[in-house]
Amino acid sequence: MTILPTLLTSANPLSFSQQNPQKTLNPQTRNPNLNHVKITRNTPIHKKFPNKKTMATLIGTAVALTTPLFLGAASAAAELPSVVGSSLQLVEPSNALSLPTWAIHVSSVVEWIAAMILVWQYGEKSGYESWKGLSWGMVPLLGGAFCACTWHFFYNSESLEVLVAIQGALTVIGNATMCIAAYRIYKSSQESSIDT
Repeated sequence: MTILPTLLTSANPLSFSQQNPQKTLNPQTRNPNLNHVKITRNTPIHKKFPNKKTMATLIGTAVALTTPLFLGAASAAAELPSVVGSSLQLVEPSNALSLPTWAIHVSSVVEWIAAMILVWQYGEKSGYESWKGLSWGMVPLLGGAFCACTWHFFYNSESLEVLVAIQGALTVIGNATMCIAAYRIYKSSQESSIDT
């Protein structure tokens, strides 16, 4: 394991190359110690991490950290006290969501927000302003998702059951607004096809 000592003793621990890069002069100060770093897009991953041991370590760490998501929270929670001691016990109600279920809930909300942003950007770049309406039509459904996540976060508390009703109402409203937005996109595309 030569990676750990290299990372701990290196002046630049994020430099994974075994070779010393050629120093260039900074045009403003003419100092060879202030190097420029050219950031390029679409750099292949093997060029970013030329050291194969470092790449294998990163991939292994990622697999080790995400494995509990696939094993299930119940088995991970059962093994946790034996690993960290019995002083840290996880006590959750029986209706608590598991870690994989939380991962799905949170990633769904993040994906929905990303979809809203992408739809908005498509409307701006393509010149079809009606697509922005679809992004606005997605907002009530996002509100419904936040209601569901909030209710689950508080272990489906009976005092917060109003969130279930709000979530249902926002789902109906969101389906209607997305239907209206889709119709507006259809009409806009029909008008633009007639004009051309």
